Amino acid sequence: MTHPGPGPDRPDGDRWLPVAVAGLLSFVAMLDMNIVNVALADIADGLHVSAATAQWAVLGYQLPVVALLLPAGRWLDGTGTRAAVLAATAGFGLSSALAAAAPWAPWLIAARLAQGACGAVLFVLMPVLALGSVRPGMRGRAMSVPATLGPLGAVTGPAVGGLLLDHLGWRAVFLVKLPVCALALALAWRALPRDGGLRPPDRRSVADALLVASGVAVLLLALTLAADGPAWSLLAVAALPPLWWWLRGPGGRPVTGVLRAAGLLRAHAAVLALAAGFAAMHYVVALHLQRDADVSATTTGLTLLAFPLGMAAAGPLGGRLADLPRSGRRPRASAPARLADLLRSRLRLRAGVSVRPRPVAGTGAEGLARPGLRPRAHASARTRPVAVTGALVTAVGLVLLVPLDTGWSPADVAWRLALAGVGMGLNGGPAQALVLGAAPADRAATVGATVQLARGLGFTLGPALATAAGAGTGVTAGLVLAATAACLAVPLLALPGRRPSAVPGTSTDAAPAARP
Repeated sequence: MTHPGPGPDRPDGDRWLPVAVAGLLSFVAMLDMNIVNVALADIADGLHVSAATAQWAVLGYQLPVVALLLPAGRWLDGTGTRAAVLAATAGFGLSSALAAAAPWAPWLIAARLAQGACGAVLFVLMPVLALGSVRPGMRGRAMSVPATLGPLGAVTGPAVGGLLLDHLGWRAVFLVKLPVCALALALAWRALPRDGGLRPPDRRSVADALLVASGVAVLLLALTLAADGPAWSLLAVAALPPLWWWLRGPGGRPVTGVLRAAGLLRAHAAVLALAAGFAAMHYVVALHLQRDADVSATTTGLTLLAFPLGMAAAGPLGGRLADLPRSGRRPRASAPARLADLLRSRLRLRAGVSVRPRPVAGTGAEGLARPGLRPRAHASARTRPVAVTGALVTAVGLVLLVPLDTGWSPADVAWRLALAGVGMGLNGGPAQALVLGAAPADRAATVGATVQLARGLGFTLGPALATAAGAGTGVTAGLVLAATAACLAVPLLALPGRRPSAVPGTSTDAAPAARP
């Protein structure tokens, strides 16, 4: 995949319009994960189907989103960024419009499956788009945009869906995403340079995609249905053969190879643990407030909003802190280099030629593209400490929620949720910058897909495990599970993996800025 790269209209080498596109797409794709949940009863009534059939309006999107992440990442490593963004965004919006117009349940489910396939491509593109648009010294800030807006979309989805459902009906739940898709398309068309067209997958890639997609889909379905009965978890055994076959084949070996060579397995485990802890906590707290504390749906929603508010407040701060060099000052070129740039600028101005300052070696995106240049340590010196601090603050917030009982007021719950949200905001952008910054340049989409897969599995695994742990024991066991998962993420991020090594068949022009 070709990175969008810095543009000539930015003298510092950064392009923030692609980062804004990544943020918009992250918000709308995550919004769609939860916004339809509140409309299932109305969908069942409107299309005259059972509640179980209506549930596929949600599963039809979630299953392909997670199941197709790895195949999408492998495919996107060999195709143009601009064409992929435009095609996936247009397909996402068109599928949403078709879902809104659905006269029958099969039409709706087919539209949601297509939307999920486009969503998988968008999920892979978001971090890659943000990472490739800025210098290494700005990666924390850039990655904090999609890393913050995505979870905000997921958490605010039910509230937005409920509002639309009360005033406009269930079809508006699908139509609300169209303006965001249109805005993202316009920005992408303007901001992304032409870098090649779409490359159709070959026969082997299609076979690999079917293997991994079927295995992940069965695993996700088992985890989802396990909330209705533990016996459904046995379905996960059926996911093992296709996944094992894929891992041992030509499609899986490059993925596991790059994760081992770049030392990324531990960081992926941390992403999964934090996602599982957050999802388990969100599920248990919402259930407790409405079932045990007898709190109204409105009060429950307002209480749960404390988490995304804390996250939104801390997300930009986390990215800014991660980008600070150890000395507290930005790197500067040497005096002779600055003098040469000044003389060159004067001569070009007299000749009427536009001036574009030369980037500092190791800090500009152009420097990264030249063989032999590597980003210096100051570019991400604080990325790991900020990511670890965020995970630690999240763990503290979840630990403080463990004693939750009916005597707590919504305010008692809200400030603990806000603290956990601050931690997630501090962690999100730096953690993704840490992982993707260590990936080989020509495997960025693959690594982005594995990160999103780890997060998606965590979001699904958390509620399933919380339900199993809390069966007959109340909410305490589920909250202990959530806090334990978050605590595990701290050492996983704090301890650096082994030094990245060269990946066979990949270029090493863009060396990692930090060891994840």
